Amino acid sequence: MTTKPRRALPLVAALLAVLVAPATASASDQVVTQVSAADRAAALAHWTPERMRQWAGGDSLPPAEKIGRLWEGPVPAGVGRLFFTAVPGVDESCTATVVPSASKDVALTAGHCVNGGLDRFDNPIKIVNVVFVPGYDHGAAQGVFPVRAFAWSATYSGPTSGTDDDAVLALDPVDGHHAADVAGTQDISFGKPPSPVDTTILGYPLSRLAGGEALVSCARPATLETNSVVSAWRTDCDLAGGSSGGPWLRDFDPATGKGTVFGATSRGTMNEDGVTLDLTSAAFTDPVRELYERAGDL
Repeated sequence: MTTKPRRALPLVAALLAVLVAPATASASDQVVTQVSAADRAAALAHWTPERMRQWAGGDSLPPAEKIGRLWEGPVPAGVGRLFFTAVPGVDESCTATVVPSASKDVALTAGHCVNGGLDRFDNPIKIVNVVFVPGYDHGAAQGVFPVRAFAWSATYSGPTSGTDDDAVLALDPVDGHHAADVAGTQDISFGKPPSPVDTTILGYPLSRLAGGEALVSCARPATLETNSVVSAWRTDCDLAGGSSGGPWLRDFDPATGKGTVFGATSRGTMNEDGVTLDLTSAAFTDPVRELYERAGDL
């Protein structure tokens, strides 16, 4: 029996080993990228139904999850796929969730899903073609919402760090309809629940189980682990890349599809075969709470 090496990587779709860090625009306490109207239109044109399904059936995808299960029934409120392109690079996808806001147009995801930085040759990476598709299920959806702005806390230093790996998305209404009205929302709380906490994790992993075409869930206890560098929730959920940014929900009721977000999928430990061995979510902090509270003004 051989021991396979373990790698701790952000669960970006396609499991690209790129270093994603700094920003296109900055403020004293958060990093904001504004997306022009022309670029939002280009994003909608880029993400055709065929392009969204490009990963389905891929032979190079990681093995199917053994703990994660395909979600049965309607996609829970506010949950959907986040599509984007890394330039230079390729199309990718993550997971995001609509959360309550005065604007009704705010979603939460992982910071590394929208964080542009440097590739291995120190070339700048730019994140473009960003759209959010709530309720995604084998091409069916509740709309395609272009992202007009995204931001993360200045305390987040990129995917080599597990601290504050969270980002907010400001979405354009579609045909006059706000994302929260169309897709619903999940509640969000910045108080730390007692550890361990029964947790439902949702995401769209790019694995052979569904190739990102269907929502996958884990219902597992999560334990809070704290050291001198980071405070993070950990569980043995095995969702593959593409699940990044997916909600970690407590008090989740499968019958109603509602719970309370207390984290978002950040990092996973994987073996050399691309099998996820565990997942972590950065514990929410005051900077992330402040980021969320200001997201409606983006």
